[in-house]
Amino acid sequence: MIDVLNQASFLRTSRNFPPEVKQLSIEVDRSYIDIARNVNTRTIGFFTLNRSTVTGENWFITQARRQQGLREVYRFEEADFTGGVATIAHGIQFLSLTNFVRIWGTFFDAGAITGTAAWYTLPYVDTVLITNQISVWVDATNIVITKGTTCPFTIENGLVVLEWLANP
Repeated sequence: MIDVLNQASFLRTSRNFPPEVKQLSIEVDRSYIDIARNVNTRTIGFFTLNRSTVTGENWFITQARRQQGLREVYRFEEADFTGGVATIAHGIQFLSLTNFVRIWGTFFDAGAITGTAAWYTLPYVDTVLITNQISVWVDATNIVITKGTTCPFTIENGLVVLEWLANP
């Protein structure tokens, strides 16, 4: 028998309920279990500032051990940068996580220098000039965003999203 871990959440759209009360009770229980199982395996779409949120993702990095995904969102502005570097305290206990699974975000350049206001991804990769790039990384206490030495952006504001696995 093959153990399939990645079964998709599927909830049938119709069900025949028997008229007899005992059988009806059994079928209603099965129906509730099916609904709860499928609802609980969806990705949760809450993105909250500076507050950990369960993502609804279940990770199985170690074969039989389920690890829950957590997410937190952080806002930053141009005023957070000193010498091209912004540090944002995250407050995450490194001992309470296995590893980060996603570090991503966006920022808005008002166009004061480039002449064009636009949104960009974090990290930002410039395919022409490497010193225009913007990196983002996380240490034990901070999120660190670093502009390249010739980075032309005036960052009006932005968001960084951290997603990690809790220890099982």
